[in-house]
Amino acid sequence: MTISRSVSAALGLRVHAKPLTRAFPSRPVDGFVGAIGNTPLIRLEKLSRQTGCNIIAKSELQNPGGSVKDRAALGVIQNAEAQGLLKPGGTVVEGTAGNTGIGLAHVCRARGYHCVIFMPNTQSQEKIDLLRMLGAEVFPVPAVAYEDPKNYNHQARDYAETLHNAIWTDQFDNTANAEAHYHSTGPEIWEQTQGDVDAFVCATGTGGTLAGVGRALKEKSDGRTQIWLADPPGSVLHSYVTSGGKLKERSGGSITEGIGQGRITNNLGTFVKQLDGALHIPDEKSIAMLYDLLDTEGLYLGASSALNVVAAVELAQKLGPGKTIATILCDGAYRYQSRLFSKAWLRAKGLEDAIPEHLEKYAVLD
Repeated sequence: MTISRSVSAALGLRVHAKPLTRAFPSRPVDGFVGAIGNTPLIRLEKLSRQTGCNIIAKSELQNPGGSVKDRAALGVIQNAEAQGLLKPGGTVVEGTAGNTGIGLAHVCRARGYHCVIFMPNTQSQEKIDLLRMLGAEVFPVPAVAYEDPKNYNHQARDYAETLHNAIWTDQFDNTANAEAHYHSTGPEIWEQTQGDVDAFVCATGTGGTLAGVGRALKEKSDGRTQIWLADPPGSVLHSYVTSGGKLKERSGGSITEGIGQGRITNNLGTFVKQLDGALHIPDEKSIAMLYDLLDTEGLYLGASSALNVVAAVELAQKLGPGKTIATILCDGAYRYQSRLFSKAWLRAKGLEDAIPEHLEKYAVLD
């Protein structure tokens, strides 16, 4: 279903010359790696009608590994190969909250590398199980601050240094991450909208997606496209951006996984000064949106994807009708379903009441 030209005109929306459709490659791609990218751009119909804007979302859950992190995983490995740092039969080590590790595990299987993942022990069991099913060696470790030597990123780095023919991919500060999005995700959004995109907004963990897409869209639009950060509770980035880099206030925490940050990573640092603004998105809004998108759009999404859509709606309201606002659907809910659709888990987090009453039927797990 798409918005007709007459309805679009009545809403004040710009009508694209052709539908936003997925253009599959004209010939078979080369294995798992060749299937990464070229994901659909989905117009969210109900939210577009409500805001009078085109709310469009890059469906990164349709990458072969199931998330936006497939792009970063491929980018950092290809960069290491190009520099001669990783040779056949080598080992790839990373500290990751989940999806980057899953992407790395897939790419390592396709490329013939061994994969070792250090991750906070707060992450969902679905992610840990999947990593092990993909042949990765997984070390869940206590979740501690980045400044602590026992932080999962530092443990990954130190472990890689003990091995021969091994790399620590360093997803947070290795700018090959952002480069992957600069060369793929950003240009894809520009092409799929035919250059008609007023703003892009998403949350960030490593900063790679926001920085890479942001830089590409800023360049292609000659600065016209606004780039905004969406931030969950417990992160310092919203206060940093809105204060002009003066404050790093951190309070509370979030149920979202893999986003929010306590520092400016090297990836985000490549673009943070060019951001047009930041939005703080409470977990209550993310949960409500997650259930609403399932009910109205048939989209089964993780909490970070829902947060991004909340931010896109709020940005649309800020910028006014007739604008095209793009965001990222990071991954699906399959890796979090034992939490996000559990009444007991949501109750324990104080979020059971965040589900709209008419959507409580989807919280099917006790």
